[in-house]
Amino acid sequence: MKATIYDVAREAGVSIAAVSQVINGKGKISEERRNEIFLVMERLNYRPSVIAAALTGKKTYTLGLLVPDISNPFFAEIAHAVEDQGHKLGYSIVICSTHNEDERIERYLTLLQQKSVDGMIIGTGMDNLELLSPLVDKSIPIVSIAREMASPYVQTVHVGDFEGGKLAAQHLLELGHTRIAVLAEHLKVSSSRERIRGFREALAGAGLELPEASVKSGGYDLLRDGKRQTMELLQQEGRPSALFCCNDLLAIGALQAAKALGLRVPEDVSIVGFDDTILASVTDPPLTTIAQPIEAMGKLAVDLVIAQLANKADAKPEQVLKPELVVRKSTGAISK
Repeated sequence: MKATIYDVAREAGVSIAAVSQVINGKGKISEERRNEIFLVMERLNYRPSVIAAALTGKKTYTLGLLVPDISNPFFAEIAHAVEDQGHKLGYSIVICSTHNEDERIERYLTLLQQKSVDGMIIGTGMDNLELLSPLVDKSIPIVSIAREMASPYVQTVHVGDFEGGKLAAQHLLELGHTRIAVLAEHLKVSSSRERIRGFREALAGAGLELPEASVKSGGYDLLRDGKRQTMELLQQEGRPSALFCCNDLLAIGALQAAKALGLRVPEDVSIVGFDDTILASVTDPPLTTIAQPIEAMGKLAVDLVIAQLANKADAKPEQVLKPELVVRKSTGAISK
């Protein structure tokens, strides 16, 4: 039989009221005792009725997470971090993969509202911010993760993309590279634009330009686009000696292209990625990349949503975390 709140109370040795207070985040119950009750709930597989809670206007202890593509290791790791932090705080996460399509985004936002989620974390690109209006009207907290979002109703958590682009350029410049090209996903993605802007500024500081022809952008099939764009760049006259890729999947596509052309990395071409997903350390050669603090971003996004729910929201609309250069074997000094 399905466990009830009475079973939880009896097993935990507390009153039904105490269990209810733990479920609803209320009451003067110690953190240790609260965790003990949560463990009993988990062991008995007790789940409060989300539908009943929604109908009575109570919290459902669910959050929505929208990502472009859950098969992308970066967003898979974001989802894992969000889910892990949500679980620690007693929340379930509903994950939706949007492919950056407004039609899908609208459908998922409607679905999540019907499920009465308590808050929303958005990691997908959105052309139409009006889609958020129903959430705003219902005072549902919204946090954007790994994306900047120009809305006064949305708090954002992201890495310093501009600074990350500068770090990549400075690393390649220190290795003596001057013929450099950039691979980006669709330029409507704000993070790619900022990474390119930072990269350009660092080059300009060294007296170099980044011509528009040296910036290749594509769609959202990142591995395929990275390989195709790199094949084009490395077969042209005066090919670049180094590539900065605005995410790790593009960089892995670039590694595949170099191998297909019989070029050595880094002896013939150096490659820098961005994200530092788990794949970056297992490529051949391992990938030099700009690391995003993925776990910290996911934790912070959940904490910001819950702070808004408790009316303790941080006044800062934007939380910018620091990127870090991780040097591995895909970059080296330019061959003389």
